[in-house]
Amino acid sequence: MTMTAITNARVFDGERVRDETTVLLDGPTIAAVGGEAPAGAEIVDARGGTLLPGLFDAHTHTSEQALAFALRFGVTTELEMQGALTKARRAHIERNDAVADVRSAGFGITPPGGHPSELFPKGKRPGGDGGPARDDSDDLVMPFATTPEEAIAFIPKLVESGSDYIKFMVDDGTVEGHPGLPCLDQATLNAGVAEAHRHGMLTVAHALTLDATRMAVEAGVDGLVHVFMDRPHTEEIIQLIAESGMFVVPCVVLNASMMGITGETHADDERVASRLDDSWLTTLRSSFGHYPQGRLDDVLATVKALHDAGVDLLVGSDASVPVPFLGGVAHGASVHHELQYLVRAGLSPADALRAATATAARRFSLDDRGRIAEGLRADLLLVDGDPTTDIGHTLDIRAVWRRGTRLAAN
Repeated sequence: MTMTAITNARVFDGERVRDETTVLLDGPTIAAVGGEAPAGAEIVDARGGTLLPGLFDAHTHTSEQALAFALRFGVTTELEMQGALTKARRAHIERNDAVADVRSAGFGITPPGGHPSELFPKGKRPGGDGGPARDDSDDLVMPFATTPEEAIAFIPKLVESGSDYIKFMVDDGTVEGHPGLPCLDQATLNAGVAEAHRHGMLTVAHALTLDATRMAVEAGVDGLVHVFMDRPHTEEIIQLIAESGMFVVPCVVLNASMMGITGETHADDERVASRLDDSWLTTLRSSFGHYPQGRLDDVLATVKALHDAGVDLLVGSDASVPVPFLGGVAHGASVHHELQYLVRAGLSPADALRAATATAARRFSLDDRGRIAEGLRADLLLVDGDPTTDIGHTLDIRAVWRRGTRLAAN
């Protein structure tokens, strides 16, 4: 197998810009950082560009088609936060270097009729009759729980079905425009999280309000896959999150969509439009729009306060399926939009890039990726310019590699 030498690159390794300018790939693996290109190696001259680790989207609901769009944007790993691409269902994806890789929570624990049931058409809501719903593709049972005992009982089932981590829905529907939805209570959440930890599982929580966030902190959840948007932050909640050691996936792009802010300007960027089809562009140009009273400046201030307090932030989009009611976000494209939002919030471009690479890999224990280092997966993104000083350059995509295989030009 011919080695590939990427030369004359500015190398951001997931943490910092390196002095070395050559990265050597041997099949699916990074063979060396620095040194000379060996005789016979295929040379990729990266002059004028920056080589980055493949990006993460740490909050998606995905499909094989969506994973293909993600890879076009240099997103080499998606973390599914509600869906069926658990271990037993993704072997074909792990071998397919034309799509992003994926890890999955399976289905999140929620009460019957709780979020996200309200997003489904009448008659097709998971648990609409109060009973267990099933994924149409197989016999995966939706984990509905209203008591600590039920939450505890579902954890081993989720582990057995191949969930990579366990998600809990802490949502009464206030932000989605459906106030009064059934919601996990504190005792049920506490019991489920403790049982997941007993099984050695990472736990994450969907929490869009400050009160739900407080519940997740009290339960000992490892990470929040949203930042609250119902009110400005307080010093107390920031301190609680920081002292807990939690990570946060803000999904600012999703909060903006819920406030009625579309991705129209992002979709108008030719670097985005050229990589999406019409259905995804339509979705990106729309919005969810169920919480117009929200204030984006408050969300950005919360993100900055979390960062200043030393909380690990991860880049996520909450991209789902290409329909307007889940609008404003698109696979791959919205990772770059989220990077721009993080910088707008006050993070440096390098801080934002860490949130999409090394920090995401570390917090989800994916130690084989997220950095440019000898022996790791050759998941790489080459862009023109220097995104460590101007985050907009992440969209100036020159080449993408997944496991050392260069993605064919679109």
